[in-house]
Formats: sequence, C-alpha cells, structure tokens
Amino acid sequence: MADHTQALSFGAAAAEYDRFRPRYPDRAVRWALDGLGSAARVVDLGAGTGILTRGVLALGHEVTPVEPDPDMRAQLAAATPGLTALAGGAESLPLPDGVADAVVVGQAYHWFDREVAHAEIARVLRPGGTFAPIWNMRDDRVDWVAELGRIAHLGDNAGNVVERYTSFGPAFEPIEQGEFSHHTSLTPDDLIAMLHTRSYWLTAPDDRRATIDRELRELLATHPDLTGRETVELPYRTIVLRARRR
Repeated sequence: MADHTQALSFGAAAAEYDRFRPRYPDRAVRWALDGLGSAARVVDLGAGTGILTRGVLALGHEVTPVEPDPDMRAQLAAATPGLTALAGGAESLPLPDGVADAVVVGQAYHWFDREVAHAEIARVLRPGGTFAPIWNMRDDRVDWVAELGRIAHLGDNAGNVVERYTSFGPAFEPIEQGEFSHHTSLTPDDLIAMLHTRSYWLTAPDDRRATIDRELRELLATHPDLTGRETVELPYRTIVLRARRR
C-alpha cells in the first residue's frame, strides 16, 4: 500500500497544485472515454483540485468528483463553479452500485490499495463501463528532464507505469494502453513552484527542501538547454490505461 502521509500531503499546496500542475490533453481524455457516447456519467476518483474533472466536463460529460482531502475539495469547488466533490476514497466510494459509465483517475491510482479499490470501482461501474487511470509523466528521455527528476526525487516515469500496472483484477477486461505527447510552458520560478507541489518535497524536512531548491536553480542556470531562458518547455508523456468492466 502507498504511503498515506505522502498521499494526503497535497492539501497544504492546493492552490499551487491547481495553478502549476499540467492539464491533460483533450485527445488523451477522449481516448480514455472512447465508445461511451455523449453525456456519459463519469466519476473522477481522487479528483484533487479538479484538473481532470474540468477536462472531462469540457467534453460534455457529467462528472462526479470524489476526493479525500478537504483542502483539495475546497480548491476544486473554487476553481470549478457549480461542482462540489464528494468526500471519499477509492477503497470506500460514497456512490450506489452501477451508477457510472466510467471511472477516471488523474495522477492518483498509485496511491490506492488496489485490490480493495478495484472491487469498489467495479461496483459503481455499469457492466461494460470503463476504468481509466491517467498520468502526466515528464518525458525523462530528455537529458535535462531526467536530471530534474533525479534532483527532485521524481521516481515515477512512463515506463514504470506501463510495466507495473498490467491488470485491474478479475472484474475487468485486459488493459489497453494509450500514450499522448504534450508540453507546458513555465518560467524557471514556476517550474520550481510546480515541483513544490510534489509529495516528496511537501513531506521533506526543511534542510532537504533547501538542498533540492539549490540544485534545481543550479540546473536552470547552467544546463545548456535552459540557461538564459525566460520560459522552459517541459515535455510530458500522458499515459492512459483503459479497461472495460466485465
């Protein structure tokens, strides 16, 4: 099971999380929900500040966000007029059986107690419904991005996701995988502020935080692809895993 201290660390930086974390490309969200038609009933599980919720809403679907952290729920409500997230987690969903055409998860699936969560997700999905975790992963095939990950202890990458998650359990069909490229434009200060929304930094002691920040600024000042840049293009690989409920 994941470290729940880290999993629930994001509320302290909810506004910054919503501002600086990357959005999901439309084509990735469309692929995740392919075949469901228009105005599908979608649960955004571990909805955080609503970044994925708003992406699904923009495609014309009905969204029910579910999020355990009260600070993240408050930020979602502030940033998503007319929508309030339900309090709850993947292991105990505050929803009736068969209510959803799809359950999506943005950046949060790796925090779940998966065996328990898979059963709960299957319970709230109608037969044939879709379960689709989605991750925005920095493209660490790029040299400076790999160095950024080393400094900030960003252990997750696209290869780890694809290799690690090969089944959603007996209630689901085999997993299909989609990958989509995009990037965000950030100033150097924004890039550091975005990394301050990561769980490792949020839960690190002050001296470790100071070391990370110093090494990040050295990277931004000295790497030939970054030095002197007013904005930085941070490349991402968006990974979508999709499976139908049996």
